[in-house]
Amino acid sequence: MTGADVPHRPHEDPARPRVLVISASMGAGHDAVARELGARLTDRGAHTVRTDVLDLLPAHTGAALRSFYRASILHLPLLYAGIHTAFLRSGAGQLPGPGGLAALAEGRLAEVVGRERPDLVVPVFHLAAQLTGAMRAKGSLRVPSAVVVTDFDVHRQWLHPGNDLYCCLTEDAARTVRKAAGRPAAATGPLVASRFLAPAAGAERWRRSFASRAPGRPVVLLSAGAWGAGTHLAGTARLLAGAGYLPVVMCGGNARLRARLARVTGTVALGWEDDVPGLMTAADALVDNAAGQTALEALAMGLPVIGHRPIPGHGKAGVRRMAALGLTRWAPDPWSLVDTLDRVTDPGGRGPRVRGAAAAELFARDTAELLFSASRAPATLSGVE
Repeated sequence: MTGADVPHRPHEDPARPRVLVISASMGAGHDAVARELGARLTDRGAHTVRTDVLDLLPAHTGAALRSFYRASILHLPLLYAGIHTAFLRSGAGQLPGPGGLAALAEGRLAEVVGRERPDLVVPVFHLAAQLTGAMRAKGSLRVPSAVVVTDFDVHRQWLHPGNDLYCCLTEDAARTVRKAAGRPAAATGPLVASRFLAPAAGAERWRRSFASRAPGRPVVLLSAGAWGAGTHLAGTARLLAGAGYLPVVMCGGNARLRARLARVTGTVALGWEDDVPGLMTAADALVDNAAGQTALEALAMGLPVIGHRPIPGHGKAGVRRMAALGLTRWAPDPWSLVDTLDRVTDPGGRGPRVRGAAAAELFARDTAELLFSASRAPATLSGVE
């Protein structure tokens, strides 16, 4: 039986909608989005369950896919750039079909749906979107699927005409979806944890630490994501230290990168850090290379973001798209990076920490509000624009 065929459990409130969120443990960004969406839906009264699309694949397939992607990003960037160009990049071209890896997960997703009986299924990763779209098109998934797109530059693997709705970061992305997939799409903004929506109490500890290390130097964060991926991070840190800044590199779980950056004079190299809100409150700017969740968290806190030396593929496309939308600044070379930082960290021109107009508009909507309504009344999905 499918989820739509199974009656509600005894003593369960039939008015409480059930939502299944499908994430992917590719880095930390998609899981962060899934957690925040689940928390917001739960606050509104929904029952939420989260699963990982990599766990729905046959034994070891998901782990192998994650390992290959991680190795490509860290050690074979040109290979990943070629994969992105061939299979992922946005633009004209035939939409991906329901075959490939997604088809291998159909049986296990059907089992999860049968067990959890959701009123709505929400993929937050492109492979999961292909999976739900294919199953909806075939009729094997009998409850609606609403895709949460986490990229500013919507590549083709997000798009499947079987899905019922797309929730996008911007209206620019929503237009892309409507044109390419012919499906309803809405600009609902990012899902950023509430702790990034206000100044953090831990900031003073970071300020004291930075002031003792490099008094009077503006603090510039360099983000390398959960896996510590980046191009010429040591060179960028040397450049910034030489230009009068204190570069603080967020190395994620990459111990080798942290050890290498710790040897760069005038640089602070951090491992996995839980108090990112405090760190961002104490910093003066963020240098971003992926247009992912860290950049969005910085924008939510009003921290200036400069895109520089992005990782290949989706990172490069997203960083440039964010700058084109006026959300961030783009520094294509080292000299423009320093010049941009000189301008955004000028004490006389900064004033209080506030979001820019484009960022304020980005955070004006709430994806969870739309999806909660859709879970209670799925028929409304077709009317979303």
